[in-house]
Amino acid sequence: MRTTLTIDDDVAALLQKELRRSGEPLKQAVNRLLRAGLYQAATPMKSKPFKVRPFDASLPTEWTSGSIQQLLDIAEGLERQ
Repeated sequence: MRTTLTIDDDVAALLQKELRRSGEPLKQAVNRLLRAGLYQAATPMKSKPFKVRPFDASLPTEWTSGSIQQLLDIAEGLERQ
C-alpha cells in the first residue's frame, strides 16, 4: 500500500537514528518498527501478581483488658508501667 504520512519531528529524529544504527532502507525500517509496535500494542501487558505481606497486628499478651487510652498508648509506644 502506498500512502503519504506526516511524521512528528521527535519521531523522525528517532527514525533517523534507527536508520543510521541498522543501515536498513527507510521502507524496511518503518515496516519493521510499525509491525513491532502494532504487535506489542495488541498483546496485553503482563503484570506481576500482587502479593500481600501479612503483618502481625495482634495486641501484646500482657494487655488483656483496659481503657481505650491504654490501647492507644500501646499503639503509640507509650506503654504505661
